[in-house]
Amino acid sequence: MGHERHESYDMFDASHVPSAASSWHNYFLILLDRMPLPVAVCRADGEVLIANPAMAAVWGTTRGRLRGRNLLDHFSPRAISQVGRLVEAVRMGRRSRYPVEVRWREGTDGPEREGMLTLDPVGDPSDEPPALLAILRVHEDRPAPPQPAERLSPVESRILALAASGATTAAIGKDLGLTVDGVNYHLTRLTRRFRVPNRTALIARAYTLGLLSPTAWPPAPAEDGDA
Repeated sequence: MGHERHESYDMFDASHVPSAASSWHNYFLILLDRMPLPVAVCRADGEVLIANPAMAAVWGTTRGRLRGRNLLDHFSPRAISQVGRLVEAVRMGRRSRYPVEVRWREGTDGPEREGMLTLDPVGDPSDEPPALLAILRVHEDRPAPPQPAERLSPVESRILALAASGATTAAIGKDLGLTVDGVNYHLTRLTRRFRVPNRTALIARAYTLGLLSPTAWPPAPAEDGDA
């Protein structure tokens, strides 16, 4: 990563400051990059000025494309009155920390998530209005509720069953007439959908959700094995 300049951070132009300050400026950007928490700096109206990769990932984009978008484009406050109080407080020059409970959707068709977006006014006290430092803390929620087996496509059901039987990706593709990339595409979508890290966890999750029959061998979709 080094001390390269980043597209998202062009507003922090350090060319006119002393070298020592410029070094600290670069250290700040590197630290921001490496922070695991989603962080952004935005205007008082919510327009994103800079964001780290973790925040961009929450939006399903890159930090360069996040700049200029508004936090309210993605995060929905649980109580819209919280936003009104925040805007009024910033307008009045108050510099307290403002927690806002928010919801957002993970991807275009992913599950809804919840978290706390903490907003802190930052910058010189004379700045009117000040910029806001936004830090997102995602709530550790319970596993997604069971999805009905009929919500899976026939291809997804067969891929799960074949994967549970120990079939390789190539063998699954041959059985279903798919390429290896096609099988991996479906497996990746399923792991994201059920919030699991790998194929083994996906199979275990499929059984707990009732998507695979607990009594059938070779493994079969629940609607087939339980009929």
